[in-house]
Amino acid sequence: MSAFNDIRDYVAIPRVLSLRLSPDGSRLISAVQSLNPDGKSFGTALWAIPVDGEPYRLTRSAKGEAAAEFTTAGDVLFTSSRPDLTVKDSSDEVPSLWLLPRAGGEARQVAARPGGVGAFRTVGDVVVFASDVLDGEEAAEEERRKARKDAGITAILHEGYPVRYWDHDLGPGRTRLFAARLGPDRLEDVRDLTPDAGEALRDASFELTPDGTTVITMWRVELPKGEHRIDLVAIDLATGERRTVLSEDRHEYTGPIAISPDGSKIACARERFTGLEISARIELWIADLATGQGRAYAPDLFPSAAEWAPDSSAVYVVADHQGRRPVFRVPLEGEPSRLTPDDAAYAGINVSADGRFVYALRSGVALAPAPSRIDVATGEITELPSPAPRPEVPGTLTEVSATADDGTTIRGWLVLPEGASAADPAPFLLWIHGGPVASWNDWQWRWQSWIMAAHGYAVLMPDPCLSTGYGQEMIDRGWGNWGPRTQADLDAIVEVTLARDDIDAERIAAMGGSYGGYMANWLAGHSDRYKAIVTHAALWNLDQFAGTTDASMYWQREFGEPGSERYALLSPHVSLDKITTPMLVIHGDKDYRVPIGEALRLWWDLRRSEVESKFLYFPDENHWILKPGNAVAWYETVLAFLSQHVLGQDWKRPDSVA
Repeated sequence: MSAFNDIRDYVAIPRVLSLRLSPDGSRLISAVQSLNPDGKSFGTALWAIPVDGEPYRLTRSAKGEAAAEFTTAGDVLFTSSRPDLTVKDSSDEVPSLWLLPRAGGEARQVAARPGGVGAFRTVGDVVVFASDVLDGEEAAEEERRKARKDAGITAILHEGYPVRYWDHDLGPGRTRLFAARLGPDRLEDVRDLTPDAGEALRDASFELTPDGTTVITMWRVELPKGEHRIDLVAIDLATGERRTVLSEDRHEYTGPIAISPDGSKIACARERFTGLEISARIELWIADLATGQGRAYAPDLFPSAAEWAPDSSAVYVVADHQGRRPVFRVPLEGEPSRLTPDDAAYAGINVSADGRFVYALRSGVALAPAPSRIDVATGEITELPSPAPRPEVPGTLTEVSATADDGTTIRGWLVLPEGASAADPAPFLLWIHGGPVASWNDWQWRWQSWIMAAHGYAVLMPDPCLSTGYGQEMIDRGWGNWGPRTQADLDAIVEVTLARDDIDAERIAAMGGSYGGYMANWLAGHSDRYKAIVTHAALWNLDQFAGTTDASMYWQREFGEPGSERYALLSPHVSLDKITTPMLVIHGDKDYRVPIGEALRLWWDLRRSEVESKFLYFPDENHWILKPGNAVAWYETVLAFLSQHVLGQDWKRPDSVA
């Protein structure tokens, strides 16, 4: 029996979340998530991973730790909501900044703010951190927060957009950046760098220049009609003076942000505004930090992480590519080259000071994340001891491909359960990825195909149109044509897969979340081949969705103003009268990306149309369903629903749901 057979065992598997390399290259540090003793929540702890030794745990607290960074001296800075027992009346409700000495000993709190300490960066003795600040007099902020809480006030008056993001409400505080110096005991000379930031730093990424004199940060610029643009600005830490480094009409400059070791250049992502006929495009952009002059590099690579070579001659980038996510070396002069030849997906890259190695988290559809070392000269990959050993998957992974009706090659991963054969073909499950600009190429803690394989299903995870890693044309061909074009691609690769003798072509189902949920809804109204459909966090009425999501401007660029023709052509709800397939609807009430109204409307429409259906509702969850107990309920309900309609078994209500 594997950990995938019992879902409670699966959610208890520790998870390696991050990786940072020490300045001297002797060890890495990672945040590791694991199940808390109460079994109802996850907690995080920091682990050290020596490059030539065994991992060991660094921190233990009930509140957990995150966002770890090495100081130049080799100490570890991290954020945690643990209380500081040496400070009278210290609050444990918001995260503060802590330091763990390299020489050993107990961690100590070095900075706290009424609105908490968020992201931070450090160079030398300089620390820049983000904090949530109420408008008005900063000196009285703690008292004003307490008065608001004591009065039972939760109201927030907004004068801009958005008002919420993914799973949390925005305000009443707004993000500012603070600069400080790391003293013997605490941060000293703390200065507000951005008192006039307003909403400009909401969810901003930022980096320090190697000399510690300047912070480069994303800066949100408000535009007419609820739109905004992201520029990159440089802020002088000594004076607070701000200058714009990168700004362009109908383009945004965003993370990953990496500054060359010689301090002369910046690498980031440049993303164009989309439109009715303009598809999403993200490219690596490298510019002169002083003049802002730059250009695109490796235009077919959508960078998800970037780190400079020590001599500032090249940037190491990870980007989706043909169902993988390799590491690429992109030189300032010459052509990009692929560094990692395997099928893995890489993240959290760190380049050693001597330039010999790249350290990264290595994972894949069948491979849980763990630390690895890549030899830059040879591409040789060495697995490092991990604080969370990888679980063995219960089956095999193979690659499949098909030719769509327009001649495009559609590829995907096929997860096969143990024992699947011509004599005992496996029931089939089509699992459609979200995004839609994304790819099935990585280990999924949340959308775990191996749980389905452990229960006997073959799972197809295809990359249809709009998927990343196949060039701009793959995105262009599906832009503004979500349902029909994507279905044609899915139909092509499903046909090829069902022709295998180890797949049962009669017992098949489809499922997906977010955009994958949209496509599950679309298939329900445009195909009768599936015995069951599971739709999670799904778009149902596009016109309704585009005005209630947390980022309406993004969707309306592609679909137009409410009421336009494209909504009617592509909205799944228009085909309600064609739906006969049993459906399981799943949604979390705290999902602000795809608001709960989509599921409520879908559920009502299905009931009114007398379609056999069930609604799994999570009052306290967001887009993904993250709490351990709720994750168990999610998988058990999905499996029970599929067992009923795909395997022909009697419905058995899972014990995990009310």
